[in-house]
Amino acid sequence: MSDHRILSLLPAATEIVCALGFEEKMVGRSHECDYPETVAHFPICSEANFPDNLSSADIDKNVKELLKEALSIYAINRELIKNLAPDIVITQAQCEVCAVSLENVELALKDELENAAKVISLQPNSLEDIYNNIREVAAALGADTAAEQLIDELDERVGIIRHKLKFIETKPRIACIEWLEPLMVAGNWIPELVNIAGGNAILADAGKHSPFVQWPDIQQADPDIMLVMPCGFSIERTIKEIHLLLQLPAFAEMKAIKNNRLYIADGNQYFNRPGPRIVDSIEILAEIINPKQFIFGYEGNGWVKFTV
Repeated sequence: MSDHRILSLLPAATEIVCALGFEEKMVGRSHECDYPETVAHFPICSEANFPDNLSSADIDKNVKELLKEALSIYAINRELIKNLAPDIVITQAQCEVCAVSLENVELALKDELENAAKVISLQPNSLEDIYNNIREVAAALGADTAAEQLIDELDERVGIIRHKLKFIETKPRIACIEWLEPLMVAGNWIPELVNIAGGNAILADAGKHSPFVQWPDIQQADPDIMLVMPCGFSIERTIKEIHLLLQLPAFAEMKAIKNNRLYIADGNQYFNRPGPRIVDSIEILAEIINPKQFIFGYEGNGWVKFTV
């Protein structure tokens, strides 16, 4: 195995590095990198520039104010990174809110490292992009074969779902709620995952950024299923704020609510991490959409049914 020193500033990248068999080559991680649990001992090289445990509305407000003032949402520990001396740094250019940005990494590394580090910036918008991100990280590590083996395993699981749904023509319409206040529905790779799992995502387009929406938009669409999966939130964290949905006008009159098809999923561990566990996310969706066809065992951990 190579003598790389890897710094991952993105949870999905950490999962990719570990799935490729290079966990022992990591030297540092971001404050959000928490899977697999064995990465917990690596030094934390970033932190959020606002307090923990803010409400959805306050998080949104803080983020917008920081961006308006051209400040970073995340701070990077330059001195620590200098001491760790990584030769590969992985970050993202997908979203200023999701993780440390490429620009901030480049600024932090400038003049700090004695030897230039290779910076890999991930920006996926689809399942194929996620596979290609795995290939990109693997190429830098000299692990092309491991990447193809991992992708084959992931794609085989996707293929099983596609095959079982081959003759099921009905695709329930699903509103995937990615933020509660203000309301946002999930875009990027999520509509594609929903489609693979046998559903039809509404109000967002595959491959495009997640849009903010108004409650009347969701009311008018009247989805068959509502899946609440806020970015960065656990199920427990989401339940604390589910009242923001429940108190909306005529919420109980929605088709999904009348049919007891309101669900909460772990957006932090699954849907918002474009790494190997994105296929777990497809399996979660398949369980929710077609419970008679699929039981993968995620209920209670990856998702729960929420009865109003």
